Amino acid sequence: MEKQKKLYLGTNTKMYKTIAQTQKFLTRLREETEDISREKLELFVIPSYTALYHARQCVQPHEIRLGAQNMGWEDTGQFSGEISPLMIRETGADLVMIGHSERRHVLLETDEMERKKVACALRHNLTPLLCVGETEEEKRLGLSDERLRTQLKAGLYGLAPEEAAKLWIAYEPVWAIGVGGTPASKEYAEEKHGVIRRCVEELFGKETGRKIPLLYGGSVHGENAPELIQRENIDGLFIGRAAWQAESFASIIRTVLPLWIRR
Repeated sequence: MEKQKKLYLGTNTKMYKTIAQTQKFLTRLREETEDISREKLELFVIPSYTALYHARQCVQPHEIRLGAQNMGWEDTGQFSGEISPLMIRETGADLVMIGHSERRHVLLETDEMERKKVACALRHNLTPLLCVGETEEEKRLGLSDERLRTQLKAGLYGLAPEEAAKLWIAYEPVWAIGVGGTPASKEYAEEKHGVIRRCVEELFGKETGRKIPLLYGGSVHGENAPELIQRENIDGLFIGRAAWQAESFASIIRTVLPLWIRR
């Protein structure tokens, strides 16, 4: 399979960093990585809504891309508490995370809601980062592949190949995320990335399907990042708390980027 042109490395800070903490983190991350060429690296951070505008004042898009943690599927309307794509664009962000497991399993978002968000993001030239993953129960019952394919086919329904080419996908097994999560083995992660790759190739054709970046997220840390990034179908890592300190994140970047270039 043709190799992706860039390695995708990023983090979602969830509901943890204030505006000031986000600014300090991004400023330090920029300093820690300023000598690393972005020719082969797509570095991104997804902070809280309230920090987005201030975050953009700290870093330039070519240094660190910024994204929103969620998005409403309408431009305007009676949706109290929601954030529209117009508001996200106004902050300077150009990436939006859709369907994170916490949105699906804690806040009960459906595949149809994720589909509308993906379509809306694309209409506004925002890059959708669609998150998919099975629960521990679905894994135990042998339903992982079916669940992944369902989330993909429902969440991406109606997209044309040229639209899908602008998409990123993160595989985040629910049982591997958060405090107490168990990271997937490199073999299991590669197997499920293969399922995802075949599914998007079926949906959009091999040429487009091969170009969609597939990121692994789920208890990624400095010890397992190198072995994960050397798998054929893993194009990047979506890192959690191991990336919430700039020095730690920069260390992971410096470790995995040469391995990815050589693989």
